[in-house]
Amino acid sequence: MEVIKYPKKADWKQLLQRPTSDDAAALKSAQSVLEDIKTNGDKAVKHYTAQFDKAEIDELLVSEEEFAQAKTEISEELKSAIDIAIANITKFHAAQSFKTLTVEVSPGITCSQKALPIEKVGLYVPGGTAPLFSTVLMLAIPAKIAGCKEIVLCTPPDSEGKIHPAILYSAQKTGVSKVFKTGGIQAVGAMAYGTESITKVNKIFGPGNQYVTAAKQIVSLKDVAIDMPAGPSEVEVIADATANPEFVAADLLSQAEHGVTSQVILVTDDQNIIEPIQNALDKQLSVLPRKEMAAKAIDNSRIFVVESDDIMPITNMYAPEHLIISTDNYQALSEKVENAGSVFLGHYTPESAGDYASGTNHTLPTNGYAMMYSGVNLDSFTKKVTFQELTKEGIHSIGKEIELMAETEELFAHKNAVTLRMKD
Repeated sequence: MEVIKYPKKADWKQLLQRPTSDDAAALKSAQSVLEDIKTNGDKAVKHYTAQFDKAEIDELLVSEEEFAQAKTEISEELKSAIDIAIANITKFHAAQSFKTLTVEVSPGITCSQKALPIEKVGLYVPGGTAPLFSTVLMLAIPAKIAGCKEIVLCTPPDSEGKIHPAILYSAQKTGVSKVFKTGGIQAVGAMAYGTESITKVNKIFGPGNQYVTAAKQIVSLKDVAIDMPAGPSEVEVIADATANPEFVAADLLSQAEHGVTSQVILVTDDQNIIEPIQNALDKQLSVLPRKEMAAKAIDNSRIFVVESDDIMPITNMYAPEHLIISTDNYQALSEKVENAGSVFLGHYTPESAGDYASGTNHTLPTNGYAMMYSGVNLDSFTKKVTFQELTKEGIHSIGKEIELMAETEELFAHKNAVTLRMKD
């Protein structure tokens, strides 16, 4: 990792740039595939599944027999681990439930707000370089708690046309309505437009590569809502002299192994910990099964040595997806966090905990979007509807003000709707 010592604040923005990709090419490819899906439905979905995933699929819908088979193919230990994760994620997200709000803003005028579930949601679960069954938990559990009537899941099959059994087990345990064997752009298009087999949904959730991201952005223009823009995974670790170099190295590699375009950042005010961390990185990287992928991600990554007072300003400018604060004063630093997807506090809180089983959601804003987006939560699966009721007393109390405002905007029908009631 490149070490940058005490950079000038004017240079921070440039130094914090993420790895770039050819978004124009991805958007062009996505547009072409989406048009084909829109026109040709299942036929096009199967065509691109064969082209991109090398899988010939006769039936896109996962059958009950395939669910039953999957249940026999994973260990009891993994089932137990998934069940524990489900319990924690459920408990945390259920606590986010919105209570109907009613306020009498003035005599005769009552306003209220309630949360209603989004009727049909589509979940995209990556399965290319890794079968991310944990993403099923993070998306399906809040969707179920919110009360979404239909939960559709798309995930790419392997070359034999099969879905990883842990994904199917997780989907069944969390109440997913239907699972379909397709991924990539074609999955996004199928959920956005609907096909003969795949239900059109109202909102699409889930991470993916640059082509999935491009497809989500295109369909969100007029066909369906999406959770957030998403890019390669990333983590920033803040470490001081009390940090364990082995822990820090493991945290950095846990994101680096996601893909070659992932990025990891270390920010410290202590130069002395850099060498032990780099040594630990080399040692741990050498035995990782995905070491070639992780090594390329490490090439995109940097270590910043800054003054103590600059730690949080540079962190908030970067706005990391995951932020690990491995310092003695982590609580004090956490109070200064302004931009981050999810924060992990202290020496014994790895980012992996949030990825799997602590209870928080791991579907988070990347690429600096933490400056304006939240991670997925229970609210993501609901829509807020407002209500208002005016009595005769209420319309008379603000009628003249509404008439004046409407007249000033030259919207006389608006004014008349009030005037008639005032005269009644």
